[in-house]
Amino acid sequence: MQYRRLGNSNLKVSALCLGTMMFGDQTDFDEAQRIVASAHDHGINFIDTADVYSKGGSEEMVGKLLGTGRHDWILATKLGNSMSRQPNQSHYSRHWMMREVDNSLQRLGTDYIDILYMHRDFHDENLDEAVRTMGDLIQAGKIRAFGVSNFRGWRIAEMLRLCEKANVPQPAVCQPYYNLLNRGPETEILPACGHYGLGVVPYSPIARGVLTGKYQPGQTPAEGSRAGRGDRRILETEFREESLLIAQKLQEHCQARGIKLGQFATAWVLANRHISAVIAGPRTLTQMEDYYPAIDVTITDEEEALVDGLVAPGHASTPGYNDPSYPFFGRIRPT
Repeated sequence: MQYRRLGNSNLKVSALCLGTMMFGDQTDFDEAQRIVASAHDHGINFIDTADVYSKGGSEEMVGKLLGTGRHDWILATKLGNSMSRQPNQSHYSRHWMMREVDNSLQRLGTDYIDILYMHRDFHDENLDEAVRTMGDLIQAGKIRAFGVSNFRGWRIAEMLRLCEKANVPQPAVCQPYYNLLNRGPETEILPACGHYGLGVVPYSPIARGVLTGKYQPGQTPAEGSRAGRGDRRILETEFREESLLIAQKLQEHCQARGIKLGQFATAWVLANRHISAVIAGPRTLTQMEDYYPAIDVTITDEEEALVDGLVAPGHASTPGYNDPSYPFFGRIRPT
């Protein structure tokens, strides 16, 4: 396993971070136990969950699985997304952040969280309140550091300004959605993180499964696959003909090289100076085992050019690609 510094912090994390979004939902306890044991045996020391995953079920499972080995792991979780329909059980009020951190600590069976992410950016939120609350949580010893997820570049800069103003430690890490089919973060997010010293830990390096090559253009996705289950996120974003065709071209290249496409795609994300680690989010132990060889895959100059020829730097695989969960808002009509 490779270990990298998390941005400018002195914390060292494994290049692969175990993502547990499927735990408690698509992955039962026994399979999750096998995944965590395998990850630990392969030197992974970084694990990622969130309160909203299975409405606390993932955190509960992770807490049980880490058990007495808790201190072997850098444990990250998130808050911000809605946990119920009640008005103060989401977002970043001090009331909710303080309460939900205590909830997460209880579910995780630990007395501290290494990294607490703000799961998404809400543009009508009072970020100063959120920043000061993060500072108080650090002072109280409930969290060691905080991070941001799904924040755009200018909002990362604003977060740093507010931290300096409030004398609060700056966020240690950013978790964007970044892979070779979605290179948008290269324009603002990654440079901002590099400038300010945030580690970058992207999620979904295999584009929710598209970059495994298992989806064939023009064919109905296999039953049980993410697209076959009708998962809204993949159907709204990655599952488009242009992306499937790109995946097939890269699949041919990887077969000739003797590696799997998912390993190539993961290695491509890691082959970037801004990246501290990448999140592997398996549903099964077999999927987890497919990630390990990516650590030893080297991306050549010719392969960089191959990817650039398929997806232009700073762009997505096709015009119009965007995630409806994180819409653009720059065009505002006059009132």
